[in-house]
Formats: sequence, structure tokens, C-alpha cells
Amino acid sequence: MNMIISIIKGFYTTGKHLFQKPVTEEYPEYKRPLPERSRARIILTRDPDGRERCVACYLCSGVCPVNCISMQASEDPTGRRYAEWFRINFGRCIFCGLCEQACPTSAIQLTSNFENIQRDILKLVFEKEDLLVDHGGRDKTYNFYQHAGIVTKLAGKGEHAKETPPVNIKTNLP
Repeated sequence: MNMIISIIKGFYTTGKHLFQKPVTEEYPEYKRPLPERSRARIILTRDPDGRERCVACYLCSGVCPVNCISMQASEDPTGRRYAEWFRINFGRCIFCGLCEQACPTSAIQLTSNFENIQRDILKLVFEKEDLLVDHGGRDKTYNFYQHAGIVTKLAGKGEHAKETPPVNIKTNLP
């Protein structure tokens, strides 16, 4: 009996929509508003000082399930790490957002710009220059090097924002 009721409900739903006028959205003239948290094109952001946030920690490439992210780490004269080159293959990317979640510096962020189609698949390989933007993305005021406690020529241990000086462990001995 339940099976017959289920079949009747299915036919009712189909019949209800059968004689309605179809709704057609004229894309690209009308672009449907996307949700705030929609995930599409990946960007690399900058910190408030205008320097790139990526410290080439390889966490994003390590967590990527399809291995579409690759990079090479380097260090500038002040001791700050950066990605010498950064590459994303959007032909393989599944836009899962794991790279954004793994990034400790908020450097890699996903935007809602989904219009990224190419006839040649090699044009879907984006370099650092294609991904780098001149703003901070969603975290405009966050600066990794002011909070991380990493020793550079700009600041040592205990000299960063909201950081206490290190404890001398020898003073804890009896």
C-alpha cells in the first residue's frame, strides 16, 4: 500500500510541474546572485603592508586531494619566507576549499568568480602573477608576521603583537 501511495505522490509532483511555464534565466545577461560562501576561483592575497601573505609552508599543496597546487619556497634578506613561484592547475581543481582552510596566513582564498573557461587546458594553469591580488581578501587586517612569533630581522621572540617574552627555563630549576 505504501508503494502505491509513493508512486501516486511522484506522479502528482510530475503532473503539477508539467503544465507550468518553464523558468529560463538568460545567462550571461542575468547572473544569478551567488551565496556569500560560494567557492570558485582561487586568489592569493596581500597583508596590510602590501606584501604577499604566502609563506610557502606547503600546507595547501599537502591537503589538496587532487594535487593541483605546487610552489617553491624562498627567503628574502629580512628572513621572511615567500613563494618564489606558485602554480594552480584549475583543470584539476575540484574547488573543495581545503587549501583555504589549511592556510595559516589567510593567503589563499576562494572567491565567487566562477567564470573561468578555456578551450586550451594549458591556459587553466595559473601562475603566482595571475593569482596575486592587491587586497587582503576577507581578512583585511591580519598580518601573519605580527602574530606568529617567528624570528626575523624585523622582530625577535617576544617582540610581536600580544606576545610575552620567552621564559628562561634555567630559572625554573630548583
